[in-house]
Amino acid sequence: MIPLRPRPPTGLGAAAIGPEEEAAVLDVLRRRELFRYYGNDPAHPPQVTATLEREVCERFGVPFALAVSSGTAALEIALGAAGIGPGDEVIVPAWSWISCFTSIVRCGARPVLAEIDGSLCLDPQEIVRLHSPRTKAVVVVHFQGAAADMLAIEHLAHRRGLFVIEDCAEAPGATFKGRRVGTWSDAAIFSFQHNKPMTAGEGGLVVTRDLRLYERAVRLHDLGLYRAHHSTITPACEPAFAGGQYRMSELTAAVALAQLRKLDTIRDHCRSLKARIAPRIQALPGLELRPLADPEGDFGFEIYFYTRTPEQSAAFRQKLDALNVWCQQRTGTYPQYRRDYVKTGLAANPRLSPFRDLSPWPAPGYRSEDFPRTEDYSSRFVALPLGWRTTLEDADYIASCVEHVYHQIDAR
Repeated sequence: MIPLRPRPPTGLGAAAIGPEEEAAVLDVLRRRELFRYYGNDPAHPPQVTATLEREVCERFGVPFALAVSSGTAALEIALGAAGIGPGDEVIVPAWSWISCFTSIVRCGARPVLAEIDGSLCLDPQEIVRLHSPRTKAVVVVHFQGAAADMLAIEHLAHRRGLFVIEDCAEAPGATFKGRRVGTWSDAAIFSFQHNKPMTAGEGGLVVTRDLRLYERAVRLHDLGLYRAHHSTITPACEPAFAGGQYRMSELTAAVALAQLRKLDTIRDHCRSLKARIAPRIQALPGLELRPLADPEGDFGFEIYFYTRTPEQSAAFRQKLDALNVWCQQRTGTYPQYRRDYVKTGLAANPRLSPFRDLSPWPAPGYRSEDFPRTEDYSSRFVALPLGWRTTLEDADYIASCVEHVYHQIDAR
């Protein structure tokens, strides 16, 4: 029996909050300028949100970045900027966060659920299987810090004339083939929600290389307006249209900017933890580490491994939990077809539902039996979350516990 240790701490951006965030917020408060587009001197608007956008462009190597109120807002804006609307279909992984589905519905389009592969990301071949004349876009989710296979996805999507939108909410520091995620697609989104690698409690980003998408995103997030600040980045070319209100405040941007500057340091720490644990799991016959499209680019904050059966997975989680090791099966993500909003097929108004003409409901493509691979992968994994305050000693303890439980339950 190994000596019991306290449960290793987790947490990413939130665990790294310190004097930098405090100083940035106090500066905004002391200046009494909380709104990004004007403050005490109309001729000189505050610059924190603008600085955040500029540093995002520099760090990620993209020409356009827009700070918004949440990652969910960013998804809706990216889809709307791409012109997605009623009658359109958008391919999205069945294994994904709530907003990946609901943002499509709120645009009036129909989410088309796709199988995942062993990486827990979109299986690129699903684009071939699910594409129809109504398909307009693919939402790619870089799940829990690891990139999807963007070379295959881009090739299969773009040859069919589809927009590609990367959801990088849980992978802002990850890379694929040496390039940061978020730089492969027509548009990408990031999140500053509390559990994310960089946090401001809430907040989001849209990034793109396309000036038309950028202008439309700006108008969508700010009541259809295109203010002077954005005109200095690229002149307005689009006609005005009705937009929403998804602006980021200077207070949120202050925290987000401090967190952005810590992102790669947090990532490198998580990678060092993973490097101590993953090889020891890989050496255990019968266990399979989550196969990644680019293992070197993984953020490293969560290690997944597969057992041979769901029963072994459940036994691992029970025994690891008893040893004070975090090992939950679900990490905020569930198969979309198990969510209540999918089971009902409803939007806020029944006439707005893109599923209103499908009967009976749930229709094929929205039932658990339609996703045997997603069901299989999601029932057999064990997740080991790591974080900013997790130490190397904690990492060694986690690895020892996995080895100990492995031999206890004979998981070969």
